[in-house]
Amino acid sequence: MTAVRSQFNSRIGFIMAAAGSAVGLGNIWGFPTQVASNGGAAFVLVYLILTFLLAYPVLIVEMTIGRYAQSNVVSALSKLSDNKIAANFGYGIGLYAIIVACLMLSFYAIISGWLFAHLIGSLSSIIGFPDFETWLYENTVSRNLIFAAIFATLTIYVVAKGIEKGIEKWSKTLMPILLIILVLLAGYTLTLPGALAGVRVYLLPDFSSLANPSIYINALGQSFFSLSLGIGGMIVYGSYLSKNESIPKIGATVALFDVLIAFLAGLLIIPALYAALHYGANIYDANGLLTSGESLIFEVLPILFDIIGTSGIIVSILFFFLLSIAALTSAISILEVPVSLVIETQNLTRRKATLLTGGAVFCVSAITIINFDILFPLILDFTTKYSITLISAIFCIYVGWIWKRTNLLKELQRGSSDISNSLFWKIWPNYVKFVCPVLIALIFTQFFV
Repeated sequence: MTAVRSQFNSRIGFIMAAAGSAVGLGNIWGFPTQVASNGGAAFVLVYLILTFLLAYPVLIVEMTIGRYAQSNVVSALSKLSDNKIAANFGYGIGLYAIIVACLMLSFYAIISGWLFAHLIGSLSSIIGFPDFETWLYENTVSRNLIFAAIFATLTIYVVAKGIEKGIEKWSKTLMPILLIILVLLAGYTLTLPGALAGVRVYLLPDFSSLANPSIYINALGQSFFSLSLGIGGMIVYGSYLSKNESIPKIGATVALFDVLIAFLAGLLIIPALYAALHYGANIYDANGLLTSGESLIFEVLPILFDIIGTSGIIVSILFFFLLSIAALTSAISILEVPVSLVIETQNLTRRKATLLTGGAVFCVSAITIINFDILFPLILDFTTKYSITLISAIFCIYVGWIWKRTNLLKELQRGSSDISNSLFWKIWPNYVKFVCPVLIALIFTQFFV
């Protein structure tokens, strides 16, 4: 299996695919909504610190495990130790990560379906189909099922094409488009009346907000969610990475790209929120807090698009197209996690494995849509707030305490022969062994204090 394993054709191909995995709804939907509901710039500050202190080291952990194991996430952890108990526990954690990935993809499909519906709604407003447009904007079960199915089909199509012709090809095309649209929209938004008030909220922290424990767990979950950590996605992508590449350098590039996109997304959406306030829209919820979650993207911002007239239609099309690209690049990496397991354990072709796995995940999406008020928030919290941080801590424990230090060094030396003399090697192994699990545990326990 190792000898014929697919690989990304180029460094830029891997970076675009890994960045595409990281840059998704976690950045352009999740990050601004978290900023809105967690103290504005104070959350941004905590997010940046935790991304540097925890998310980047964990990203290197996952990529290194993947390239060493050359397998799916379930098999990868069991290969790090000759001890049967540790190997079996790793196998179980891998299965847990697969379940979390499938659940995460199930709500991704729902939200992405909303994005597709709003994108087509913006286009239909130009063509002139008012009844169809109304249906597209209504939050109905039928609309949500249809567009979640459309998004699932597109995701399945890309993943079924394979690494080089599917994931890499689409990522190299879509990621530059995403960045260009994001910069253009952020620049335009900053010219709107009232936007500068949003810039101040976004960039000038209220340090009293730092006394709220929830800001840290939310920022930690957001940093891991936006980098696709804790579900094995970067382990799987790492298994397709050339042995000649330096993992710390490529990981740093992916993390910086992810932070840049998240920051730009906040610079687009938070000022847009205050521009909407300037034009008379209500941007506060019943508790007097800034609107966040789905209401921000699908209720408040469309009001702004309507108010600013003809240009608002163009902005709306670009905005929802931007979000759709981000959703797709992340979804294909998440689907690859269970697909790689099915291919390697059931001896199925990629096409059959992708159809089987993608179809099963869509069934979960359909059940969630029908029982939305109960299941959607439950799945969202279970995956993005609890599971990915817990799994990431366990990944660190495996690399720091179970994997032999000599084998770890040899894997990193494949792409950087002098890494043993670097500052990275002097700090990172002990950092992920001691510091990362403790910091994650301390922040995680804030939920139960």
